[in-house]
Amino acid sequence: MATSVQERPARRRNTALKREVGLIGLMWASMGSIIGSGWLFGAQEGLIAAGPAAIFAWIIGAVCMLVLALIHAELGAMFPVSGGTARFPHYAFGGAVGASFGWFSWLQAATVAPIEVSAMLTYAQEWDFAQGWVNDKNGVLTASGIVVSVILMALFTAINFLGVRHLAAANSAATWWKVAVPLLVIIVLSFANFDTGNLHAADGFAPGGLKAVLEAVSTGGIIFSYLGFEQADQLAGEASNPKRDIPLAIIGSMIIGTLIYIALQITFLFALPDSAIGKTWADNSSDAYYTVFTGPFAQIATLLSIGWLAFIIKADAIISPGGTGLIYTTGSSRVAYGLSRNGYVPSIFEWTNARGVPWVGLVAAFITGCICFLPFPSWQSLVGLITSASVLMYAGAPLSLSAFRKRLPDQERPFRLPAAEILSPVGFAISGLIILWTTWDTDWKLGVAILIGYVILVGNRVLHLNEHKPMLDWHAAAWLPAYLVGMGVIVYISSFGPMDDPVLPFLWDMLVTVVFSFAIFYWAISVCLSTEKINEMMDEVVLPEEEGMEPIGH
Repeated sequence: MATSVQERPARRRNTALKREVGLIGLMWASMGSIIGSGWLFGAQEGLIAAGPAAIFAWIIGAVCMLVLALIHAELGAMFPVSGGTARFPHYAFGGAVGASFGWFSWLQAATVAPIEVSAMLTYAQEWDFAQGWVNDKNGVLTASGIVVSVILMALFTAINFLGVRHLAAANSAATWWKVAVPLLVIIVLSFANFDTGNLHAADGFAPGGLKAVLEAVSTGGIIFSYLGFEQADQLAGEASNPKRDIPLAIIGSMIIGTLIYIALQITFLFALPDSAIGKTWADNSSDAYYTVFTGPFAQIATLLSIGWLAFIIKADAIISPGGTGLIYTTGSSRVAYGLSRNGYVPSIFEWTNARGVPWVGLVAAFITGCICFLPFPSWQSLVGLITSASVLMYAGAPLSLSAFRKRLPDQERPFRLPAAEILSPVGFAISGLIILWTTWDTDWKLGVAILIGYVILVGNRVLHLNEHKPMLDWHAAAWLPAYLVGMGVIVYISSFGPMDDPVLPFLWDMLVTVVFSFAIFYWAISVCLSTEKINEMMDEVVLPEEEGMEPIGH
């Protein structure tokens, strides 16, 4: 039987978080994460990947992410705990699965901030003072660029030390600006130049066909742009009214973000002047239009003689990615806090300062972010890896929701997802498809990152760096290695893999991925923890006085 809340040994040092974040703070935490560098580069990268058909890629990506957002809305309101995405699978499937999805969550959260910094420096080339920070030919950070990047990461970390109340207030103010500028760009550029003939310019509407559209969803930065709605879940342990506010924040931010991004893609396409369009949309030709754009929207505004708008966009290229990097630094420290609470990483990650900030996680996020500037120095090269890590993280939510529906049918659900018995397996299959579309070139790197994570998790347990030893239920985790290996094999032999003559041709590979995902999903649900064991898992890692909620079954 698990140790009860009253009997559990006291943690070293202060580990309590403070519930000080309201609806606007949660909404803008998610919204501020969604509107980051994606709006600055996503429309151009989508056009390069799929031509004007990228409009459909944004719609497909939005539908995929909205399904996952709805699932997170139910879970976050049910369990308002810090670092929620890392903890839901832990409750439903035990330590082995929880450790894996916890690592996926942390990997995603800790590596978004360096992407945003990279985007800031790339766009900053439009300013004279920033010349020399980025290599113009390959987008790689120079030595001076790396120094500036490290300083920016240090700034994100320092601001986070001020506490969640000040952070939420600063982020809310920045997010109003971050939402206003894209809306301004949409309106002004639409009136300045709206040439629908661009739909059939260059090499046509959909030069790469359906496959290119699907690749654009993942590798073109579209899914990456939609990431962030889960930030309300990550901060749930500090929400003042989580049962009401978390679903509103997650769903509201996702809907607003979707409308803005689709409008930006349409505006970017139609605003392009003839002089900026070459013979092809793709990036494999010296005649491609993209070669003139290091700051896409700002340079279009300049070509259309709207200098004041170009100036605002250049300023926003610092504020938008900076705000997103700031909030993801926050999120990564909360995920690390949740992982420590679950017993997966050293207990020092639960230490908080006088303002209730889990500061060890902040330091870890800073160090990890700095390391990321070395092997993945440009914005585009980072996007695919983080997209894969993100969908692996998101894949744990549909599984957890169905497990809780099965084992905890009477648990209070402030937001109850309609048709969850259909949307949960569909959401899990969507995660598999996005991994497939990300292509083997990126997925193998993710595999390496997963192995590194397992080394860290095993080391924590072997070296006894956390006094809490979570229950490792291997029966409930039997499906996980089959899923990870199986997806790797499918991607490798698919049309998105390295083979010139793939075993699974295009469309057949998607069908196999969906069928495989459904099989894994129902296998996982059949072996999820019993109600009694879920109660034990909650008793072990959720303290009412710290998380502001009652443990299940009490």
